[in-house]
Amino acid sequence: MTLLETLKEAQKDAMRAKDKLTLKTLRMALAAVKQREVDERIELNDTDVLAILTKMVKQRNESITPFRAAGRQDLVDIEEAEIVVIQKYLPQPLTADEINVLIDDAMAATGAASMQDMGKVMGWLKPKVTGRADMGALSGSIKAKLA
Repeated sequence: MTLLETLKEAQKDAMRAKDKLTLKTLRMALAAVKQREVDERIELNDTDVLAILTKMVKQRNESITPFRAAGRQDLVDIEEAEIVVIQKYLPQPLTADEINVLIDDAMAATGAASMQDMGKVMGWLKPKVTGRADMGALSGSIKAKLA
């Protein structure tokens, strides 16, 4: 079963269980998927859906900081609850050791030796870590190894 089918089934289950938070969050995710399919006139695969879900988690994490600064704990709670729901459909995050091993493999596979090879390494790694690692942190780790 594809990730999209899994999300649709989970939406139906949330409707049956009258779980409003899960239902709302899954509807947002499915709407984002549908919007991209319509905009680009393509059918999304699991990697594309993972990218959308990852982006949704990132957006919510970015929203939490200003909400906390404004003293809006109610909004912080909603964002955090939505993150928990979305993360159920994301793969397990990679550990720091697994990321370092992947970076070493990428550098060996691409022959990277300097900062000019950063793009090659990122290109090799991106499909393997999508949805499982923060790309900003990954980029920092690569820079440290290439420097």
